[in-house]
Amino acid sequence: MRTLVLGRSPARVTEVLATLRADGFDAEGVSTDEEAQKLLESEEFGVLIIGGGVEPDSRATLKEIAAKHRVQRVIDGALTPPFDAYVRRELEPLIREAAAKE
Repeated sequence: MRTLVLGRSPARVTEVLATLRADGFDAEGVSTDEEAQKLLESEEFGVLIIGGGVEPDSRATLKEIAAKHRVQRVIDGALTPPFDAYVRRELEPLIREAAAKE
């Protein structure tokens, strides 16, 4: 199951992607709503992770778009250091749970 990570900080998105990919997850990351919307419309993603820096209006719009394009799980994330430990503890179990329902 592919995972899309949206975060306003490209450096943090890169860190999240590095951890997810190292742990065997198929993930892609972007920093703008437009990029996220285009990828969600491809219907290739089952999970959307929205970073804590994403504004409330953008968050709501992207959740609506995700619901229309077969995204099974939207995860609201607000990274705390160490980022790799947070990803493994908080995000990966939710991605696995969504994949198990597929």
